[in-house]
Amino acid sequence: MSNESSGSGLSMTASPARGWRAALPPMQWLRGYRPRWLLNDAVAGVTLAAYGIPVSLAYASLAGLPPQYGIYGYLVGGLLYAPFGSSRQLAIGPTSAISMLVGVTVAGMADGDAARWASIAALTSLLIACMCVIGWLLRLSSLVSFISETILLGFKAGAALTIAMTQLPKLFGVKGGGEFFFERIAVLGAQISHTNVSVLVFGVVCIALLLLGEKFLPGRPVALGVVAVSIVVLSVTPLAGAGFALVGALPRGLPAFHLPGLRLRDVDGIVPLAFACLLLAYVESVSAARSLARAHGDEIDARQELLGLGAANLAAGLFQALPVAGGLSQSSVNDKAGAKSTLALVFASLAIGIALLFLTGLLANLPNVVLAAIVLVAVKGLVDIGELRHVWRVSRFEFAISMVAFAAVLLLGILKGVIVAVLVSMLLIIRRAAHPHVAMLGRIPGTRYFSDLERHADNEVVAGVLAVRVEAALLYFNVEHVRETIWRMIRAAPAPVRLVICDLSAAPLVDLAGARMFDVLDAALRASGIALKVAGAHADVRDMLRAEGLEARIGPIDRRTSVADLVDAFGSGGPRADDAHGVPRTAI
Repeated sequence: MSNESSGSGLSMTASPARGWRAALPPMQWLRGYRPRWLLNDAVAGVTLAAYGIPVSLAYASLAGLPPQYGIYGYLVGGLLYAPFGSSRQLAIGPTSAISMLVGVTVAGMADGDAARWASIAALTSLLIACMCVIGWLLRLSSLVSFISETILLGFKAGAALTIAMTQLPKLFGVKGGGEFFFERIAVLGAQISHTNVSVLVFGVVCIALLLLGEKFLPGRPVALGVVAVSIVVLSVTPLAGAGFALVGALPRGLPAFHLPGLRLRDVDGIVPLAFACLLLAYVESVSAARSLARAHGDEIDARQELLGLGAANLAAGLFQALPVAGGLSQSSVNDKAGAKSTLALVFASLAIGIALLFLTGLLANLPNVVLAAIVLVAVKGLVDIGELRHVWRVSRFEFAISMVAFAAVLLLGILKGVIVAVLVSMLLIIRRAAHPHVAMLGRIPGTRYFSDLERHADNEVVAGVLAVRVEAALLYFNVEHVRETIWRMIRAAPAPVRLVICDLSAAPLVDLAGARMFDVLDAALRASGIALKVAGAHADVRDMLRAEGLEARIGPIDRRTSVADLVDAFGSGGPRADDAHGVPRTAI
């Protein structure tokens, strides 16, 4: 796509590079960058910073860390993603699901030690960076495609409710507690009589303002405005004495370069935590990047995103931040503010750095209930009711799989819920591969074509012939299912079957076990007086069947033979089970 037709005027793949330059997307697009776009990127960067500061404060509290650690993630994450990421609009920072995952998991590792908590979070970021680089080197980006959207749909909904339950006590002005979702509900229910009405009303008003801002001022830093107004209100009114918990003044200055004071062997369970964070971060980042790229007619490099995400988390681990990812909400803000390139992230980091140097004292009177309101509004987007309804209408089985992931998160927590979601995805893939559809074919009236009888009841059945189409590769783990399905169809046929035709046009691959299955099937069919023929076999499939000697037993296996040809030959004389070839070559 040309530069001008892309909608953005800048193509990330306009000048493909080789060697080390291929790992640095700016080397490919900087020559096409126009000076007038610098203002767009600057405005987008400042807007992103205004949005990111209050959100990152909220997510840091969600992760159990001091508020400044969230801001550090936005500061250094975007700065290091910029030279390595392939998306122009993706904004990097803490996200709700990852922050929650870190918070609930590290709580059991840190034993209440704030310094250890921060070190574990930073070490997790470094481990994510290492995993990203390994994945980039081994080209493992496609593995994430095995995690189905259906699984993620249920997981995100469960994560949203779990996150919301951690914030509701702040909204009601009570202590809260509990480890899992239903335990938190019970604890909150027991404390609800102690609700601080002033805090609750204040929080509900903030939520209303944030929702109105989303609807009428999309892409604007509404959260920053709510934060500013809240600080002013608590600074000039008596509300500060009404039991509001405050953020307090943040440390002034930029984060220092600091290696975590722990090693991997010092923290039991950090590897599963890092893997779960990587899975969430990569899926969320690539999904957001692709969504924005489609809107601009661009493309992203999924493998390159591993390197960009790795660089961002490397910076987070070295500068005292929690793990970061690309989120759709902050990326949409960046996009709608006019970002033309990843230079917007550089400007955002500069603006955040200035805020850390000179404006941290202004946050001293920020109430925690405002951060809870920001989180509650943000996680609302994780629950896609419309898509859940669509899945329910389209496939009850897929909906049930989604609900398994949903229930796993609520019952087991986010970390174990991620693991369960991955396992369910893998089992779903295995189930589908191990039980491929075997279609019974009938002739389309008035033609020489055959199609699935189950879908087209008006198709004509040829007496004495069972034609089937295996709609998957024939591999060692599914051949028994295919063979048993064929025998089940033979037994259910209304008339005795004299010929079985296997249409392999939809089978891209047959391994040795698959080829031998045909040999076993042929021998069993012969014993029952039934002939076996193969049609539509592709090149590699034909080679495997011939190498196994099947052609010598059942007759020619070539690319010209169709189901109709074999049916015609059957009608003109019919193959016999005791005939090695059944159908003469001249008939095929």
